[in-house]
Amino acid sequence: MPFDPLLILQLAALGLGTGFLAGLLGIGGGMLMVPFITFILSARGVEADLAVKMAIATSMATIIFTSISSVRAHHKRGAVRWDIVKGLAPGIVLGSMIASLGVFALLKGSWLAFFFAGFVSFSATQMLLDKKPKPTRTIPGTPGLLGAGGVIGFLSGLVGAGGGFVSVPFMTWCNVTIHNAVATSAALGFPIALANAVGYIIAGQNVQDLPAGAVGYIYLPALVVIACVSVLMAPLGVKAAHALPVKSLKRVFAGLLYMLAAYMLYKGITA
Repeated sequence: MPFDPLLILQLAALGLGTGFLAGLLGIGGGMLMVPFITFILSARGVEADLAVKMAIATSMATIIFTSISSVRAHHKRGAVRWDIVKGLAPGIVLGSMIASLGVFALLKGSWLAFFFAGFVSFSATQMLLDKKPKPTRTIPGTPGLLGAGGVIGFLSGLVGAGGGFVSVPFMTWCNVTIHNAVATSAALGFPIALANAVGYIIAGQNVQDLPAGAVGYIYLPALVVIACVSVLMAPLGVKAAHALPVKSLKRVFAGLLYMLAAYMLYKGITA
């Protein structure tokens, strides 16, 4: 698979969009990257089932870099709830490793695509309905955060996203403001991405028919180009996130997720 100029342009454009969204929505850009990387790899001859898996793994690896850029900008605004990050991180690492080292390698790409579409649609609906949590509901204690972190890490490992599609609705359900939830989700993206990326590399060592430039399930050309470009855009997304009203931010989040869920459903059917 040649690393041609068109491929570089496609990946750079994707990096611009995902970097902006990482800052804007706290989702690490993964929800956008997976469908587009799947399309790019499929167009270059990678078998559909493998393309979905590589897109998920590569998307997750790029979040290591976008999350750092995004969280720095959020932290400067004092928006990150580091108490929540510390509570969720241990469970996130455990859930991520279980997903990337075990379940991910066993499932077919088509099933992962269906799984992606289903959970993204559910998260979009929760955000769009904008149900108000009970005034007395708060972030749970240490055991509750450990369990929630495990679920976030596990689901993220299966769909290649930074966890914002689960963690943002979870935090807003617990009466954390949307701006704080987005910022905190950006901080959670780093442990999620690092743990899963290690798992994808190990799990993909013996996979057949990997394209040139692949390390395990991770496609290095996409990782390098997207990471270099996206880190420049994340701070702009953060600026936009703090300027937009809460309802508008939720609508953007929901609308984007519905579109991407539809594409991955299509890929699951045709894989």
